[in-house]
Parts: sequence; structure tokens; C-alpha cells
Amino acid sequence: MTAKLYCFGESGNAYKAALTMTLAGIDWQPVFVDFFNGGARTPEFLAINPMGEVPVLINEHGRALSQSGVIQYHYAERTGRFLGKTPEDREEVLRWILWDNHKMSSQNGPLRFMMNFLPEQKRPAEAIRWLGGRARAAWQTLDTHLEGRDWIVSDAPTIADFACCGYLYYPEPFGFSREAWPNIDRWLDGIAALPGWKHPYDMMPGRPSDRA
Repeated sequence: MTAKLYCFGESGNAYKAALTMTLAGIDWQPVFVDFFNGGARTPEFLAINPMGEVPVLINEHGRALSQSGVIQYHYAERTGRFLGKTPEDREEVLRWILWDNHKMSSQNGPLRFMMNFLPEQKRPAEAIRWLGGRARAAWQTLDTHLEGRDWIVSDAPTIADFACCGYLYYPEPFGFSREAWPNIDRWLDGIAALPGWKHPYDMMPGRPSDRA
């Protein structure tokens, strides 16, 4: 059975899982979730994931897994790739994935959504301002950490890199400019140079132009 990832192209969280699976050499198929038309709230989808979120993985054995970090760990553990070389590396990988969930993607995702996917008259200016400040603080943390480093943990790519980059390749404006963060810019180029890398809109179905 081929693994199936329920996803859509605009989702940075789904991209984390898709990128990890692709770079780990997993045979998988995307299953498009029409998020913007309520696809994650249908009875059929909620039967798979009662949390009503993507990504959701149905693995080769028919087991359902949700939350991008869990899916990343599932295949990193199974393949023995992208977890670092030592127990200390693994702890550091987990630390950065938790940081991404709390400080990075949790700001970038809603900020990008509010600034691009809500009707202009419904975009909450104060929330955008507040999230923008928190996002800039996260970019500063990451850029500082990457000074003199190629990867977030140790000397090779890990799922920490694939988590923290989740929203940073998207073209929609949400205040992030690669030119303003040279260490992040260099790091993103390094991830994009890995064999098998694809832009999220090329890796998963669904993009804003489909709804235009």
C-alpha cells in the first residue's frame, strides 16, 4: 500500500511532512483536501482526523497519523535519516521542532493567511501587527542561530530544518523577505539544493491561482 498524505499546496504544515517524506525516499501520494471550501470539516475527513487539520498520513499499513512533527518523526525513525547522529542531536532536533510549532509556524501560518487569504475588508489590522512582531522575533532567532552554520542541528540536514522552513518558500507576502535575513536565505538555498526538493506548490496539489 502506498502512503497517502492528505494535504493542500498552501499548507506549510503539510509541506513539512511532504518534504520529509520526499527527501527520505518514501513512496507517497497526495490526497487533495479542499480546505478553502470546508474540506477539512466534512464528516468523511473528520472520521480520519477529528482535529480537522491537515496534514494527515495514512501510512503503508493503513495507520492514520496527524500533526506534521509526528509524521516527520515517523519516517525519520523508520528510515534512520534526518535525526542527527547522537542522542543529544535527537534532543536538539525535538527542541527546534517544538520551537517551530510554538514560535515560528504558529506565527507565520496565521499571518500569511490573514494577509493573503482573507478578503481585504476582513483582514484584522491589529492581529496582523501583533503577529508580525512575533514573526520577526522568530526570524531573528533563527537567523542568529544559523550564523556560521549550514543546518539547524549538527552538520547535516534534519527534520528540524524541514519543519522550520515550512512557510518560508511561499511567494505570498507576509512580511518575510529573504534578503533581510542572509543566514536564513543561505540555509533555504541549502535545503533547496537537496536531491528531490520541490517547492510546495510543485509538491502538493492546490495553489491560490486555482481559486482565482
